[in-house]
Amino acid sequence: MIKLYGYWRSTAAYRVRIALNLKQVSYSQESVHLVKDGGEQHKPEYRSINPQSLVPTLIDDGISIGQSIAILEYLEEKYPKPRLLPQDIKSRALVRQLCQVIACDVHPLNNLRVLQYLQNNLEVADEEKTKWYHHWIDKGLSAYESILEKQDICGPYSLGEELSLADACLIPQIYNANRFGFPMEKYSRLVEINENCMELERFQNAVPENQPDAV
Repeated sequence: MIKLYGYWRSTAAYRVRIALNLKQVSYSQESVHLVKDGGEQHKPEYRSINPQSLVPTLIDDGISIGQSIAILEYLEEKYPKPRLLPQDIKSRALVRQLCQVIACDVHPLNNLRVLQYLQNNLEVADEEKTKWYHHWIDKGLSAYESILEKQDICGPYSLGEELSLADACLIPQIYNANRFGFPMEKYSRLVEINENCMELERFQNAVPENQPDAV
């Protein structure tokens, strides 16, 4: 069985849980507490599994995969049904673009280790740290919504009628935005996508508060 090392509040691990649930792949979870005792991800035992000291890590068939986008691509190739990357090349490129808006441009700047560095090393006040968070998430979500408008995509999900890896990346980021008090009112299309996805049991089961290590 697949083993997923993660943390309930990790948006990167959240992406992977969504994909696993959508593909109905059985997996077990191993919690890596990102705050307790300075962060369990920094302990030698976990670093031997993931040299970056990050979550998630997926273990399957004797291989260890870090980085959520690499994991999503692996799952898509090994478990092709239901498809989360479209068949046509243009739509696949669009989904990958949307995934990377979130995973490569928004999330890294709002990651726990970045926020901790701002606070602990640069002594940035909480109010300024929140401004940092809101600035970068606004840039990313504005771009995401603009891409959908430019492509004239309608329907319940990011790609229209089909769920995709883009939704697996977007929904955790919206969860995090809500958690940090970011106003979502002007992103009507993204709010709609989030509401539609959260009506589905497989998305609900991936929600951080529904994980075994949630506190």
